[in-house]
Amino acid sequence: MPPKSSNKKNQATWFHCEKCNVHITSKSRDTHEQVCPLAEDVSGAPVETEFVRNGTLYTSSVQQKNFEVESLKDLPPKYANTLLFMSEGAIQLAQFHIGQQVVAEPALEEAKNPVLVRILWPISEQFLTTVFATAEDYRQNWSALQGRLLRISALNHSQLFAAASVTLRHSNSSESELEPMHLPDVAAVLKRNIVNQVYRKGSELYLNFFNKPLTFRMESWQGVEEDALEDALANLSLANTQQFVQITNATRLEILLNEEQVEEQQPELDQGLSKAKIGGLDKQIQLVEESMDFALGYKPMPKGIKISRGLLLYGASGCGKSLICEAMCSSAQRRNKNAQIINISSGEVFSKFLGETEQKLAAYFERAYSHYPHPSLIILEDIHTLCPKQDSNDLVKRASLALLSQLDLLSSGCRVETSRTFLLATSSQIDALHPSIRRAGRLDCELELGPPNPAARREILQCQLQQLEHNIKDAELEHIASITHGYVGADLVNLVYTATLATLKDEPRPLELRDLQAALTQVKPSAMREVLIESPNVLWSDIGGQAALRLTLQQAIEWPLLHADKFQRLGIKPPRGVLMFGPPGCSKTMIAKALATESKLNFLSIKGPELFSMWVGESERAVREVFRKARQVAPAIVFFDEIDAIGGERSEGSAGGSSVKERVLTQLLTELDGVDALHNVTIVAATNRPDMIDKALLRPGRIDRVCYVGLPEAAARREILLIKLRPMPLAEDVIVDQLVELTEGYSGAEIQAVCHEAALSALEQSFEAELVHWRHFESALATVKPRTSPELLRLYQEYMQK
Repeated sequence: MPPKSSNKKNQATWFHCEKCNVHITSKSRDTHEQVCPLAEDVSGAPVETEFVRNGTLYTSSVQQKNFEVESLKDLPPKYANTLLFMSEGAIQLAQFHIGQQVVAEPALEEAKNPVLVRILWPISEQFLTTVFATAEDYRQNWSALQGRLLRISALNHSQLFAAASVTLRHSNSSESELEPMHLPDVAAVLKRNIVNQVYRKGSELYLNFFNKPLTFRMESWQGVEEDALEDALANLSLANTQQFVQITNATRLEILLNEEQVEEQQPELDQGLSKAKIGGLDKQIQLVEESMDFALGYKPMPKGIKISRGLLLYGASGCGKSLICEAMCSSAQRRNKNAQIINISSGEVFSKFLGETEQKLAAYFERAYSHYPHPSLIILEDIHTLCPKQDSNDLVKRASLALLSQLDLLSSGCRVETSRTFLLATSSQIDALHPSIRRAGRLDCELELGPPNPAARREILQCQLQQLEHNIKDAELEHIASITHGYVGADLVNLVYTATLATLKDEPRPLELRDLQAALTQVKPSAMREVLIESPNVLWSDIGGQAALRLTLQQAIEWPLLHADKFQRLGIKPPRGVLMFGPPGCSKTMIAKALATESKLNFLSIKGPELFSMWVGESERAVREVFRKARQVAPAIVFFDEIDAIGGERSEGSAGGSSVKERVLTQLLTELDGVDALHNVTIVAATNRPDMIDKALLRPGRIDRVCYVGLPEAAARREILLIKLRPMPLAEDVIVDQLVELTEGYSGAEIQAVCHEAALSALEQSFEAELVHWRHFESALATVKPRTSPELLRLYQEYMQK
């Protein structure tokens, strides 16, 4: 609430001069008689003269004071610093009103001197012509005006414009130097402090950034709604100095370094990202550049053909979407130095105030249109956050509708200003994007950026090694590119960075192959982070026997990758999947671990119960997600342990697959042989009960190969024993061949248990035992008995005969 009016007797301290048509105070009467009548330009008036004339207060009394006003006690300091306190009598005589914006400037100086715009607030009548500012505001702005005759008048709103962009120059000394890397943070903090405030060209702005005082001078600005005439006037120095600009939430701040810093940083600032510095994306860059060239007018389009003004780049994080945007910005500015780049940050668009979100979004597009006839490129990254598929609240819904409306206006061509504007949007979650934004007439073109293939990975590595000193040969680089399956561009950059750090530990040396190989153990493919398992470090040499099964797996997995041309020449399609079945403990899971280690492929291990969920549709979604990830990081192996848990045979009387297990099986069958074909993805499954698996899962084209992993024969048992006894100190009375005979009918796991029990038996007799004797193996054989029942072996025989 405004303060109460002062009593009328205080107003008698003001006197009116008929000759000058001014109001003066009683203390100024003697001084005024010496200069009466006053000239219109007050050029002959002394500094001590204080009066009110024609809606303007002339005063030389400016003081600092903290007012404890009841209605302002909770006002934050940044808002209190925008107030100017004036007596009620002066407000009435100058025909001001409370809360009005007034301009304070030197009355006898040139226009280049400091000009301040403040909001008027009344104080007690006893101060008359003296005006007050807060202590902080006085120290930064008013102290330079002390001792001068000031002219305080109402702000002319016909000369006030909303700023679309403002350019500030950092003007501190070397003691308060500003690093280029801090410019975005400084701009964000400064904008929060000056929003809704009014300045004009040449105004100085102050900011305390982490106890470092920074000073900025406004060099230029661009309005939101300026026609051609106003643009021309704004470019004139006289007109520009007489116009005021208000900072809004949609205003873009550009901070320039002072001239000394610019000279130091100029070589770095001139280095733009070119297409030659991006590897593996030549085709994608060419497609984006062609669309941009037509939209921005760099290339002519035949009449009658509608130009696409929106393009969507989508794909996994780290695949190069932001790099392409950066390259397009550099390309646009190289072709036309007047090209404007507008970056829309989704987080800065949203506002809690009703209607302000739509206003901010419209201001970005209006800024692009006002730049006509020069081209404007709008970059909108992570567009799914601004226009999501699920409208979580009313704010997001309104923002989505506002964006759709702007896209319709951009592509409609109803305004000539839109003819040189192009929108480049990115999204890493295409499924979360609202489907209506992807229709023709909005984002017409879509381009997917997937994980790079071996050739693209080699190009990326070559680009990264161009500026480094290294001893890596082309063949070695080809090898690294061939084994980095699932690595996106960002992963490869991190790989080279990690390898380079290893060369700087002791004495700097050139980068070598061994550094990249060591970095591979630390940098994992980001496309596999959700499902990647640690390397089991099991080799084929750790498995005894199973030579036939090993050959089958090599034919299904390794041969199609190493000899793809030969498969294609003979018209052979590699097997889609391999099923291993047999008694428990016969190394089915261990073979899968060795396969993961030896093949150097991406390995996804899936356990059946992990896919089940109590929520309808979530189990099927989990299956789809597994295969989507496998396709994304191909070549890959998907290992299903105990597949009978999810691939069990469907009952004849089921009600259309109503159970969760049957729905998961149906989804699994669809993924194995559906519309979206599996390329370079092999299924490896293991089970103890092959008779319980649905027949549709085992038909050709889904799981082609079925391999029986039975109990080890004598030669296989000998290999297993030699592997398990290799680290064990044996006495001379231990005969391996005799152990092979006595372990007939034992599985591989049971043979390992026999060796383990024998060692424990030796420790039971004495902790100082150094050798394992035959008697210890006899005790172990008596403890560990074969557990594979004849009925289970008969079941396997009958299954194989079928």
